[in-house]
Amino acid sequence: MKNIAGVIFRSLILIAFGIAIGVYLNFNISGGSGITTGDKLSRAVSLIKSNYVDTLNVDSLEGATANALLQKLDPHSLYLPPQQARSINDRLEGSFSGIGLEYTILRDTFTIAQVYPKGPAELAGLAPGDKIIEVDKKKFTGSHLTPDSVSKALRGEDGSEVLLTIIPAKQKTIKQITVTRGKVELSSLDAAYLAAPGTGYIKISKFAATTDKDFRAAFFKLKAKGMQKLILDLRDNGGGYLTTATELADEFLKKDKLIMFTKGAHEERKDYFATDSGVFQEGKLAVLINEYSASASEILAGALQDLDRAVIVGRRSFGKGLVQQQFPFDDGSAINLTVARYYTPSGRSIQKSYKEGTETYHNEINERVRKGELISAENNLNDSAFKKSPNYLTTKGKKVFAGGGIMPDVFVPADTLVSTQLLRELNNQQVFTGFVIDKLQTELTKYSSLDDFLKKFNISNDTTENFIVYASATLKEMDSREILLSKEAIKTQIKANAAWFKWGYNAYFEALNNNDPVLKKAVEALN
Repeated sequence: MKNIAGVIFRSLILIAFGIAIGVYLNFNISGGSGITTGDKLSRAVSLIKSNYVDTLNVDSLEGATANALLQKLDPHSLYLPPQQARSINDRLEGSFSGIGLEYTILRDTFTIAQVYPKGPAELAGLAPGDKIIEVDKKKFTGSHLTPDSVSKALRGEDGSEVLLTIIPAKQKTIKQITVTRGKVELSSLDAAYLAAPGTGYIKISKFAATTDKDFRAAFFKLKAKGMQKLILDLRDNGGGYLTTATELADEFLKKDKLIMFTKGAHEERKDYFATDSGVFQEGKLAVLINEYSASASEILAGALQDLDRAVIVGRRSFGKGLVQQQFPFDDGSAINLTVARYYTPSGRSIQKSYKEGTETYHNEINERVRKGELISAENNLNDSAFKKSPNYLTTKGKKVFAGGGIMPDVFVPADTLVSTQLLRELNNQQVFTGFVIDKLQTELTKYSSLDDFLKKFNISNDTTENFIVYASATLKEMDSREILLSKEAIKTQIKANAAWFKWGYNAYFEALNNNDPVLKKAVEALN
């Protein structure tokens, strides 16, 4: 798990938070007095505040009350406390005011893992491997370090200063550095590179305000390198702004093609059409999805599938076809309220059922695992949601399904060797990042470029054994069978994390995707 100082914590496996983002109408309704609630609810809270036997946290009480009401409506109508609302909005707006670095906590010590290029931290001379032990002369070590406490300490107003006491990675002498906080850009693209001769690869982590601009910049760089075909990776992308999804779809579609439409009890039908401004209306296109591709990701994948514009590769998507709008309170908290459903060009809603309640709804992915749907396309098609689905057809007459997510055109089963409990724990505990920082920094100095590293850096069996010994200090019990099963995946993760530490996320995914069966299937499909 990799953390962004001053804003949010970022994780490649933090899927629940991603799906909480959902798909937004990217405007808020605000007012000087915030939102008022119904008379009964207001009266009940007022009575509790005035008469209850014990002292209560009123903000927490009101938030819990609002959330209990909202969750009776659907699983995606939520109350967001101020910190969570701000974190989500920062992610979707694409920037924040802070110092611009990512970190890990090693032995209760804040250790810098990445500094953002041209950001305040880099300009002040901070570097990966540096340890921050004090912030404004206050102790900054110990078990109390959490994403919230780190964010509170390091983020702040643009132009404000923070005094950091650090232990530099390349020396043991403690020194102090003053960092002036500033605007830090958050790209919604994790990676963009040539995955095969003439075939570009772009991974999008969220549908933010800047995503279309980020996509165009990456697209033209790849085109200049000879890209003719494109693979768009939406795996683990939990959504974002609805209009961003339609903007991206517009990049691939010809003028006047229907991208999607929305409607609700209080929302008249609204159609979204492609313009003639797309940068890739003709070339071969593949879209990668999995069970955590949700909302805006499904809008894009559904449109391209219905219009026979792309081949969809991977596993069935999450199945979220609801649109939320954010209504803020005066204290910074907010309500995300579902205001409409969206429909793909063929008219299908891909929203899965939530009639059995919120807990069953959020457990549905586990049910897919239990029923073998992550390893068999046939098991997906036997799902009751798909069996009961009306017949929907693409423009070329191919059958597609409603009521349970987007079913890919090319199904690729989950690789059980990279989804073991051991690997999840190693990632959750940031053991790979720690191993790179503690054991591989000297080794990494031998490589002057990413290409040289990717070609020549190999994880030996001895290094793997050393890693297991290192990991045992964090994970006291490791299953020997899982260690054996996960051996090759562990090697890949070590190399990917080493690449990330020195060259950033683009390098991480180049190393990680080297043996990715889904990406290989997409390259085959385009060829």
